[in-house]
Amino acid sequence: MFLSSVEPGPRVQRLESATGVSLQGHPPWGERIFEFILFGCALVTVGTSLGIVYTLISESWGFFSEVTLGQLLLDSQWTPLFFEQHFGIWPLVGGTILTSVVALAVGLPLGLLAAIFMSELASKRARKIAKPALEILAGIPSIVYGYFALVVVTPFLQSLIADLSGFNALSPGIVIGIMVTPMIASLSDDALRAVPQDLREACYGLGASKIPTILRVVVPAAQGGIAASVILAVSRAIGETMVVAIAAGQQPRLTLDPRVPVETMTAFIVQVSMGDTPTGTIEYQSIFVVAGVLFLMTLCMNLLSHRLTRPLGAGR
Repeated sequence: MFLSSVEPGPRVQRLESATGVSLQGHPPWGERIFEFILFGCALVTVGTSLGIVYTLISESWGFFSEVTLGQLLLDSQWTPLFFEQHFGIWPLVGGTILTSVVALAVGLPLGLLAAIFMSELASKRARKIAKPALEILAGIPSIVYGYFALVVVTPFLQSLIADLSGFNALSPGIVIGIMVTPMIASLSDDALRAVPQDLREACYGLGASKIPTILRVVVPAAQGGIAASVILAVSRAIGETMVVAIAAGQQPRLTLDPRVPVETMTAFIVQVSMGDTPTGTIEYQSIFVVAGVLFLMTLCMNLLSHRLTRPLGAGR
């Protein structure tokens, strides 16, 4: 009570005028406006997410008035644009998972090895060169990757694999793996650099060399952050559109063979959204059902990633 009645001294007044921060418990009007702007930005993001969910649910409602959930989950064919319509979503889910698995098989070792090199082995000069080079890969438009997969990667793979189709899951999967490599490398690099230096020094003190220290101490200690980067990369691969729309084909089939054409969920959405399908029809509403399934898959991936990164953030 006594302290609140004391007038601020000259030093306090000069500090307040220089920093714009009130030291008497009353934030200035500029700070209040800034807080209001930040609050508005947070509301915009939440409102956008709610709007997306509402759109997916409202449009999918009409679809399920004509197609049962059993038809969606138990049928093995997806032909909503044919005369004999089938609405089994598993061929689209299978094509999406197949290309994502191929992408993960390529992106995980490349990204993790790049992260280990940048965080543990590279000099400062080499790191300054390697990190921007990886970021250049992240900045290339996905449509460029798509045509690269179609006109470069696929012909090269056909020279090695005789029965590889012109449209297939292998080529776009490899290219998507290259696309997600910068994400895995950047996030894994942050996780590796967050490992305390004391663990490395303790391992060196026990007589271990650098490589065993990295593989047996540093990488296991950063496994939460590495796993989170992998899950986010998988989410990115699942949601990739242009590469699979250009190079994977548009033949929904339930297969584990990456040499044949497949269709992913995002490619189907592109196919139906070209403008030839009338609004309000069952074919048009099917894209919102597919988008809803895709939304749930990526949401689960992001929640799992957040779950894995919480111990890493708590340890900092």
